Amino acid sequence: MAENGEVGGRSRPSIGDVAALAGVSSGTVSNVLNHPGRVSTATADKVVRAMAMLDYVPDANARSLAAGTSRTVGIVLPDLSNSLFVDVARGAEAAAEDGGYSLMIANSDTRLDRETRHLRTFTQARVAGVLLTLNDSDHFAAIAGQTPRTAPTVMLNLAVPSTRFCSVAVDNEHGGWLATDHLVEVGRQRLVFVGGPGGLEPVRHRAQGFARAVSERGVSHVRTITPTGVNRADGWEVGRAIVDDVRAGLVDGVVAATDLLAAGIVQALESTLDVRVPDDVAVVGYDNNQAAWDSPIPITTVAQPGEKMGREGMRLVIQEGRDAEGHEHEAVVLAPSLVVRASTGQARRADA
Repeated sequence: MAENGEVGGRSRPSIGDVAALAGVSSGTVSNVLNHPGRVSTATADKVVRAMAMLDYVPDANARSLAAGTSRTVGIVLPDLSNSLFVDVARGAEAAAEDGGYSLMIANSDTRLDRETRHLRTFTQARVAGVLLTLNDSDHFAAIAGQTPRTAPTVMLNLAVPSTRFCSVAVDNEHGGWLATDHLVEVGRQRLVFVGGPGGLEPVRHRAQGFARAVSERGVSHVRTITPTGVNRADGWEVGRAIVDDVRAGLVDGVVAATDLLAAGIVQALESTLDVRVPDDVAVVGYDNNQAAWDSPIPITTVAQPGEKMGREGMRLVIQEGRDAEGHEHEAVVLAPSLVVRASTGQARRADA
């Protein structure tokens, strides 16, 4: 390598080039690499994209790799608008700091091309490890072979064979059971499960929990609705589709696979004025994110231990990095919990 920063006669991208492309200062790029907690997720995402486009390799990380002392771990999150994944990042960052590492955060918006690009960027940046948070098992099959060969990778939010990677996931089947059992416990007998695209493994497991609960409880009036997505707009469409059945008494309880779905369903039902939640229909969501607790009618939900997921993932990355030869992969499964709010019969807000 020439002293002027050229490789093979071609000028190597500098931190200034990354800053110019991302529209930020060089100091911001440095913070993304070394102190990501000081930078907003939106800004960090722009910087990571710029590094990927320029094939930028930070000098400090290259020197760390050569010395065997890299101290940065990359994490790919599927949706930073979902507070669950913010909690995952928070837990990972806390564990990283405790271990003397820093965290580089990238948001994929659940897009396979972005997941792939972020992995390539992390490889080029020579990170000490990768936390890959996935919703879609099809994505795992597509990118498992693209993880860095020189750094441990831990899968979050998705149970995978421990012969290949460590993983940390939540028992979503039990979470679906908890949500459904709660509806039966409060007297609901005509239930609907609202799921999502078939590739979403957590949603499939939640549906299995729903099926087990209605079987154990002897509930015979059940339906499954599969919208094209799991966001608030998808929930709104489902709510409008079932409102006549709610009026007719054919539906009195809904288990939604995400809080965003649940929030859209509640908004659609309440917008009719003659259908009331929970008087006419009780609704349970899943995730315990802001969509549930900040809804005009606070939504009962199944909470996932996001911070613990991030901490456990970072523990496994550090552990494998310190003893790659003696390391045995682990498949950690965390327990969800039920959080009861107004949408299934608790006191409504005074202004609701």
